[in-house]
Amino acid sequence: MVVGELVADRYELEELVGTGGMSSVFRAHDRLLDRKVALKVLHPQFGDDDEYVERFRREARSVARLSHPNVVTVIDRGEEDGRQFIVFEYVDGENLKHVIDRSGALPIETAVALAHQIARALAFAHEHGLVHRDVKPQNVLLNGDGRAKVTDFGIARSLDVKHGVTQTGTVLGTSDYIAPEQAQGQQVSAQTDVYSLGAVLYELLTGETPYSGENFVAVAMQHINDPPPSARALRPEVPPRLDAALKRAMAKDPRDRFPSMDAFCNELAAVLHELGHRDDEDTAATVVVPPPAAAPVAAAGAPVARPRARRQARGGAPWIALLLAGVLAAAAVAAAVVAWRHEHTGSNAATGGGRAAASAPLRLTAATAWDPDGDGHEHDSEVGNATDKSGSTAWSTEQYRDAPSLGKPGVGLVLDAHRTVTLSKLGIATDTPGYTAQIKAGDSPSGPFHPVSSSQIVETNTYFTLSGAKGRYFLIWITRLGDGYDHADVNAVSAA
Repeated sequence: MVVGELVADRYELEELVGTGGMSSVFRAHDRLLDRKVALKVLHPQFGDDDEYVERFRREARSVARLSHPNVVTVIDRGEEDGRQFIVFEYVDGENLKHVIDRSGALPIETAVALAHQIARALAFAHEHGLVHRDVKPQNVLLNGDGRAKVTDFGIARSLDVKHGVTQTGTVLGTSDYIAPEQAQGQQVSAQTDVYSLGAVLYELLTGETPYSGENFVAVAMQHINDPPPSARALRPEVPPRLDAALKRAMAKDPRDRFPSMDAFCNELAAVLHELGHRDDEDTAATVVVPPPAAAPVAAAGAPVARPRARRQARGGAPWIALLLAGVLAAAAVAAAVVAWRHEHTGSNAATGGGRAAASAPLRLTAATAWDPDGDGHEHDSEVGNATDKSGSTAWSTEQYRDAPSLGKPGVGLVLDAHRTVTLSKLGIATDTPGYTAQIKAGDSPSGPFHPVSSSQIVETNTYFTLSGAKGRYFLIWITRLGDGYDHADVNAVSAA
């Protein structure tokens, strides 16, 4: 589907507003009711996969049951030329992750009020038998009045144990907010969402995720083993009662957490009351957050509630790599961590609960697509997805009918380090594993680039060892697609 297309003789696609590994989202005009809507379309490569199609349909059925002011409403579902789509209410705002990236830590009352709204939405979902399983700031939209609306129930599951809460051994979710039992592929419950919301609230209060590391496994193992972090340690003005609530929500054993999302919601309401926040529903539901800046996120003068302390081990974008593509049992996680620790001994990975050394942070930003042997364009509008701090979005190459061959030497993505640096490693996370790539470096986004790594196959999480890689711009040069894929995705990057 493309901009300008009319879907189901009703929805006119106006703008591509987001894309991920499984679907794309368009802003559309509903000609029948003369209103804006959001239209989510399953990627064509999944149209013949019964599992993906059923997951997509399940999302529509699940959310259609949830009529709540803090849940994005499903309007319609259908199929057009074999493409599955869901129509949602259009939320004219930004997601909560963008607010954090722009403003850092939010005012305490604002952070708690937003978490309270999210808790109300999730409690309502739990009452209707659904656990979200992917609670994160990227899945919370803010409308023009600052009301939080939870979205993306794409991996939600029934809480009815008789029908299987979730398959044991399957790891789904985003590593920065993943509950220990979820990271180990164990059965999830309402307490799983309680943990993830606690991690989200921690980030709202401190501007940082609870744990950091080089890849999914490193972060997941901290969620499994490390004690819950203290928000007061980074921000002393956080009330003790709120800090205690966060630690309880993020307890390693689900039995030590709040017994339900309702209980967590009530505790947040009590904290709000102590902060002097009016407890009537209208006030609690309306939170004023800084408006989007006209300039880029990092531009001087952007509204800042509190200076954001950055964890140095992150490098550039946080390593929020998804393991949605596979099944990972607890033993496999542990084995991978042992291997990772052995491989990366002596690197600048965060230790001691995710706190990093005091070296200057390195930030990589996707600058442009690189297609010198083609038409010069390669999904240029999507390049920001590779470094947007969300592993669920991606920059994708064009689709190639002769895959795995590209029919040309290669295509790529140019990353900007914002200054001349020397890199020792560059990591890539992808949900289309198996493609071949090489890292090159240069002093201009338009080249020339020279090789600084050998060619290797990119798996779900892959690090390239760079040889004297000095430059400002680094090119991920893709020369062959993975077997079974007609394109290649870059979901996240990290550097050291």
